[in-house]
This record gives sequence, C-alpha cells and structure tokens, in this order.
Amino acid sequence: MFRILLVIAIGFLPSLLSLWLMRKTQARMRSHLRRAARNFPREPISIDIRPDVSDRYYLEGVGYLIGDVSCRYNARSGYLRCAVNPSGPCEGCRYYEAKEFTN
Repeated sequence: MFRILLVIAIGFLPSLLSLWLMRKTQARMRSHLRRAARNFPREPISIDIRPDVSDRYYLEGVGYLIGDVSCRYNARSGYLRCAVNPSGPCEGCRYYEAKEFTN
C-alpha cells in the first residue's frame, strides 16, 4: 500500500512542481508590470506630427495631401511630404523634378 502511494506521489510531483514554477513566474511578471506602470510618466508626451497647415490641401477623391503634387517624388499622403525630403518645404527643394503626365 505504501509503495502505491509513493508511486502516485512521485507521479504527481513533476506537475505540482511545474504548477508552482508557473505561478511564481506569473507573480514575478505581475510585479514587473506594476513597477513599470508605476514608473511610467503620468503626463502624456505630445509629439506634433502634423505638417504645417498652409502646405496641406484637400484633393477631391483622394483626401488631404501635403507638398507639391506636381513633383515626381511626392508621396501623395497626408502624413509624408515626399520620399527624398519628408519634413522639409517643397519650395526651393533641390530634388524637385516635374512629374510627366501621360494621356
């Protein structure tokens, strides 16, 4: 009888050890997440990614665009001006190339 109980106990031992380690790891991760949340800055960090309003315009069927649409490198996006000079102004850009329109 004792041998049977010993075999059953030894059989359950790996699963109990695994369960104990999983709970310990989860508790440690919860503690790390709480600490990270506590140390996170309370005031939001604002990053102004909007381009200058004067350089932005609405094109029917496309939406808001920024930059010079006649340039070959224009991204035709409301967030990115062009592939070569994404943040700079289009006026006086040395990379400006007129786009060739075909019919």
